[in-house]
Amino acid sequence: MKYKMLVLDMDDTLLNDNHEISEKNKHFISQAQAAGVWVVLASGRPTPAMQSYARELNLHQYGSYMLSYNGAVISEVNTGKVLFEQSMPKEDIHTLYDLSVEHKLHIITYIDGQIIAETDFKYIDFESQLTGMPLKKVPSFKEAVYTSSVKCIFLEEPERLQVVAPLLQSQIKGKNVTTSKPFFLEVTEFGIDKAASLERLAKHLGINQSEIIAVGNANNDLSMIEYAGLGVWVDNVTPELREYADVIVASNNNDGVAEVIERFIL
Repeated sequence: MKYKMLVLDMDDTLLNDNHEISEKNKHFISQAQAAGVWVVLASGRPTPAMQSYARELNLHQYGSYMLSYNGAVISEVNTGKVLFEQSMPKEDIHTLYDLSVEHKLHIITYIDGQIIAETDFKYIDFESQLTGMPLKKVPSFKEAVYTSSVKCIFLEEPERLQVVAPLLQSQIKGKNVTTSKPFFLEVTEFGIDKAASLERLAKHLGINQSEIIAVGNANNDLSMIEYAGLGVWVDNVTPELREYADVIVASNNNDGVAEVIERFIL
């Protein structure tokens, strides 16, 4: 099989634990692009938090794309042009806020290029540090959320979030709910996930499902792992997900992405 597209999750997949792209991964990604393969980043991260990595990989030189906010936005790396965007109405975000109060959880969303939060919490600070986006602490979350947004995140200690998540998922209707890290429960509009946006992009580029490799490590990657012609986990995948991929390669700290390219593309 000649694969035409390689879709990469970022955190804990392409990026090592220092949030860096290894030289070996960069080398093999460069080789794949030179061979005519589309390399696409697909992340729960906001678009601005993906751009520097995309340019580090020279995706802009090949006219490639990013799927950000778990697929809620598809954009061109070079121009920033948005091909697709699906937001949640502010009223729905206000409802999610009410649930966060009911269950004593922290909640954030993204407005005007800022992370909006009403509470202080170490994982909110982590999201700001991870994405490089400014954190705006507000006295009233609902008043600050005056317009639609593409994503909300509930945040809590992993042990508690794991217990509360099934209840939240039963209460949240008409949305997609998934985890990216053990302390993040992410909510996007119904029908929005990495697979749905990958399918949109593939159709835009005239690429068949069977010609796609997707690589990830967590629950928010599962949809694209199952959608792609070849679904690949890195070895540090969330343990209960291991059975769902076609292949498991080396971990994010051991150049798993390079292994994928070497074995299946070059």
